[in-house]
Amino acid sequence: MGKTTLAMDLAAGLLCIDQDPAARPCRACPACRKVEHGNHPDLHRLVPEGAGEQIRIGQVQSLITDLALMPMEGRTRVAIIESAHRLNPDAQNALLKTLEEPTGAACMMLCADDPTTILPTVVSRSARFRLGPVPIADIAALLVDRGLADASRAAGLAVASGGLPGVAVALARSPDASLIHDRLARQLIDLLTADIRTRLDAASSLMADGAVLDAALSGDTPADGATDQDVPPPTPRRRAAAAPAVASKGPKRPQPAERRRAARRVLTTWREVGRDLAVVAAGARPRIRQLDLLEELDAAAPLVDSRELLAFLDRLDGLVAAIDAYASPELVLDDLLLRWPRTAPPVRAASRR
Repeated sequence: MGKTTLAMDLAAGLLCIDQDPAARPCRACPACRKVEHGNHPDLHRLVPEGAGEQIRIGQVQSLITDLALMPMEGRTRVAIIESAHRLNPDAQNALLKTLEEPTGAACMMLCADDPTTILPTVVSRSARFRLGPVPIADIAALLVDRGLADASRAAGLAVASGGLPGVAVALARSPDASLIHDRLARQLIDLLTADIRTRLDAASSLMADGAVLDAALSGDTPADGATDQDVPPPTPRRRAAAAPAVASKGPKRPQPAERRRAARRVLTTWREVGRDLAVVAAGARPRIRQLDLLEELDAAAPLVDSRELLAFLDRLDGLVAAIDAYASPELVLDDLLLRWPRTAPPVRAASRR
């Protein structure tokens, strides 16, 4: 959506040393360049870590200690907590005193995908800014301005992103991501007519595609020609992904956090497919997001029970939260595969003799 991008822009403005406040961030001074490259001593970033992908109390306590010190180069210290919805309750409670009685010159920004996971005591001590989907035309213009796509491709990527500029940029930088996403979506459509055994057998391939798609969309391997300004500073997860591979005797089993991310990518794609099926079934074809799948959607939509599809989408949203709460990704996929509406090709009536 652009929450962390906005937070980084605000951080650059707070740390910029341009004499004219109206010109901040100037993008040219040493402070702006350090923010851009992620090495400004007064900029602190917290990200989820460990197998559970949580932000824990130890990380927050270390941040609070740093924020209590005087700024080293700028006028203030700036803290950005990315994926703040992954703050565990102990970490959130540790923030309360600092939020209520801040010490020193500090600004803290929490970027949360799901505000319902933030404790009311934290929300009541913060100013809230809700970001909505970005207009499709603006995303297309962004891709063209950055030289990531021509006008026609930019329009298609903007629609496919569903109003999320970060997703559009990632898809534009990684053509493989678009191919994997389309393959995953087509497989889900094909499973509408599959029997139970075929559906359950497909779980492993769905997870494999989800893992590759997650790596591509997370920016683990920036496209050739990307500039430092375009590529965000490496997070611990990106640094781990970029580490040299170590030879092993057999295939390495994905870590729990990797399996959850892969499953979330599958479920996100599944939601997009289900949404577009519902849109086509409702007679609103111009509003679909996956234009490349129009033919498949047109063929499948009349054969799907709309009420069953909407019930499935409700269940899917609930199971996304279950994965975040450490439900088994494989069991979640199996459940959805069994509940995915089943259709059958229309049967022609036999002619009478």
